[in-house]
Amino acid sequence: MTSHVTHIWRLLKWGRILARHGALRGIERDPLTPAPVRRLARLARLGARVPKQPRYADAFQAIGPAAIKLGQTLATRPDLVGEHAANDLLRLQDALPPVPFATIRAEIEQSFGRPLEDIYASFDEAPVGAASIAQVHRAVTTDGRTVAVKIIRPGVADRFNRDIATYEWAAAHLEMLGGEVARLRPRLVVANLKRWTARELDLRREAASASELAEAMVAEPGYIIPAIDWDRTSGKVMTMAWVDGVKIADRAAIIAAGHDVKAIAARLVNAFLRQAIAEGFFHADMHQGNLFVTPKGEIAAIDFGIMGRIDRRARMWLAEILYGLITGNYRRVAEIHFEAQYVPAHHDVAEFATALRAVGEPMRGKPVSELSVGGMLDGLFAITRDFDMQTQPHLLLLQKTMVMVEGVATALDPEINMWETSGPYVKEWLRTELGPEAKAADALIQNWRTLQRLPDLVRRIEDAFPERGGAPPPPPLTEVRLIRVGGGWRYALVALVAAAAGIGATLLLS
Repeated sequence: MTSHVTHIWRLLKWGRILARHGALRGIERDPLTPAPVRRLARLARLGARVPKQPRYADAFQAIGPAAIKLGQTLATRPDLVGEHAANDLLRLQDALPPVPFATIRAEIEQSFGRPLEDIYASFDEAPVGAASIAQVHRAVTTDGRTVAVKIIRPGVADRFNRDIATYEWAAAHLEMLGGEVARLRPRLVVANLKRWTARELDLRREAASASELAEAMVAEPGYIIPAIDWDRTSGKVMTMAWVDGVKIADRAAIIAAGHDVKAIAARLVNAFLRQAIAEGFFHADMHQGNLFVTPKGEIAAIDFGIMGRIDRRARMWLAEILYGLITGNYRRVAEIHFEAQYVPAHHDVAEFATALRAVGEPMRGKPVSELSVGGMLDGLFAITRDFDMQTQPHLLLLQKTMVMVEGVATALDPEINMWETSGPYVKEWLRTELGPEAKAADALIQNWRTLQRLPDLVRRIEDAFPERGGAPPPPPLTEVRLIRVGGGWRYALVALVAAAAGIGATLLLS
């Protein structure tokens, strides 16, 4: 087990890296930053030649793969982190230093147990993209098909596991304070990140996810998933059909190709809604580097290492919440939060509905360009705090993806109205799922299943009606040895952890 000294050293090193690249300026200048944290941020840059313009991408890249994944998410939100930070972070999408081709060749040959030439007729030595976990090369199979070959970077799994162990350590020490930090449940957040990472590091699971999503999206026109070549796929190598197209981030090229950017932005939003609400299985890494526009104007998605699932009951609640916000039915939105047990029962439904109205009304009927997203997020965060709402780890992946999709759609069409775009789809899905025919079919199925399990219904009733509001059981938490200190040293330790571990906050406060 890693020692306390090692974890503290890593956190200090990460803080020093951030400070050296100018990424802690926001913490230093923000008046809400606690004085001990501000002093530590200043101390971290002593003796360093801090650039005039923060180099966020370089800082995140130097920290490691887990930080790179965070930077990729923030790159989609210039409204939150600023245009300079977002443009700089775009370099993290697929423009990282590549692994030498000799290493890549050895990895492929070891995975399949035969020479590279027996698998591919030709293989481009220069990668077309190099990201935090893997890099991609263009190749031609022995039967003449052009394909994209994705290879896991050697050693990346060990780095991820090392970094996540320190995240777990920092989260446990933050959570032991109780109060507001404990409500946010940082340990569960890290546990979910650990689980997502384990899936992303096995390319066979990514290939299976791509295949499953392709089946689910057959009925969605204009959204395609490349086919998997299973004969050339292993745990560390994945081969899929090559996609010709323009990166969705290149708005000028998309317009020059004669495509309607407004239609593409709307299609992206509705494709995500179909995945999340109708299918309950969604691509959870939809940043600009993973989306292309084909010559036919279709959206092609790649990189299926991170996928999300939502059960049917939680999807119903989600759809009703979205539709309630779209139509201004804040009372129903509030009731759903209580039914899902997201809000403790001792609070008043009407008061919660009023709080939602205060956040929702300024957003309705306005394009994104006229909204203060920062103000909206501040308002939502205040609601969660005032009504004792705990963080829902099973929805964090969905929330992250919604932020990504909004960022990409807004970059294509700055005037897009997310509510109006999503409203018709959500309304139609709810009509289908909650209409009389659907209710009758659900009742027949439910009654038949109840009769089948009647002998042991009492014993199983707790499993049939879980208390988690549609949430899956939380992942097991890693046992963490805590440093037990008292008095002022206790808060000094927490200040140290908060200052060094606050990678995301450094950008949001910039």
